Amino acid sequence: MRFEVSKVLDAIEARLTTDPALARAVVDLAEVVRYADLDGGRPASMLRLGLVIDAYGRHVAEENVPVYAVVPRGLLSDADLTSNERMVVRRWADDGIVEVVPQLDDRVIEVAELLGLPVLTRVRAEQFRDRRPWVDEPGRLLAAVPGAGGPVLVARVGRGEVPAVRDPSPMGAKLLARVWRCSELNCSSYGAGGDADSPFADMRTFTSPVAQPPPTLRAGAPTCPRHGTRLTDAGARPAVEVLSVRIDGVIRQRFVVSAGKPVVVGRAPEGGAGIMLGQWLSEDARKWISRGHVRLALEGADLTATDVSTNGTGVRPGGSTDDDERVTLARDETRVLGPEDVVELYANVNVGRSRMWATGGVSQPASVMAEAPTMAIRKFER
Repeated sequence: MRFEVSKVLDAIEARLTTDPALARAVVDLAEVVRYADLDGGRPASMLRLGLVIDAYGRHVAEENVPVYAVVPRGLLSDADLTSNERMVVRRWADDGIVEVVPQLDDRVIEVAELLGLPVLTRVRAEQFRDRRPWVDEPGRLLAAVPGAGGPVLVARVGRGEVPAVRDPSPMGAKLLARVWRCSELNCSSYGAGGDADSPFADMRTFTSPVAQPPPTLRAGAPTCPRHGTRLTDAGARPAVEVLSVRIDGVIRQRFVVSAGKPVVVGRAPEGGAGIMLGQWLSEDARKWISRGHVRLALEGADLTATDVSTNGTGVRPGGSTDDDERVTLARDETRVLGPEDVVELYANVNVGRSRMWATGGVSQPASVMAEAPTMAIRKFER
């Protein structure tokens, strides 16, 4: 069972991010792990995060939905978690895939406001309403409650509206336009790699400037949420575009293309880099789509597609379904993509800007709990 739990935690880890471009919701991990009514189990369990992530995937009808988890420092030593769970959450914190704060205060609500994200919480938000009136917007606060087939999300305001993909707040946009540095050399979120001569320096993980989380604001000044130190401005953040892979009407994965870092999409790009589609393709699509099929890049303000395949890459201007309007790129040919252009690798295997598709298109997304021990989900199998 210990091995099965570890596999589930690994699956949950793949759904965690502090990258503002990819995160789709915000959670307080210390709150979620104590939702004992979701599984009828022990007082605190990290597996409940997986149940809530699954519920959000069903709510937005999308595969592989990543969430932004904020972790109060006290959870790292919480005796209600197992020693393995405490070790895992410490590793997540050290790797920067969750955000650790000394005290929670209103950090979850602040992140949600800065990034324009919904909050998965049961906490009533009256204490925040004066400063953050958006908490009364339909669908912005979603509570996980037990359901017949697993937890479901219920809107605190409204009737369960699917949260829209929103823009960051004006302040969030300002903060995300810059790269920040923390004076703590080993800060995983805002560090620059620390001292290269220090022990284990090569084993540390540091967040890319492109993916830095938003600073917290203390007296109006950008501050490191974990260390409480004032951050220094290290220059402009590279531009990014968030793209989605959509196969047979289902959004399978979101990914980021940033300035100076093109991304190859294909059946199985070499070296494990790029976006691998093979697991979702039909047999005919696998035969047609090259291992590395199309390279997407940001060149100034332009998103470009370059064919690197054997069979060519299609572009559908404005997302048109008219085959007469489809443009085929030859080998090494590059095209600047319009705001609603769709790249077509094969029939119904598409890549486009994430905002183009309002729904993920799948009613039962793949579960992070597939490897969970039976006792962890027994409540739903009665």
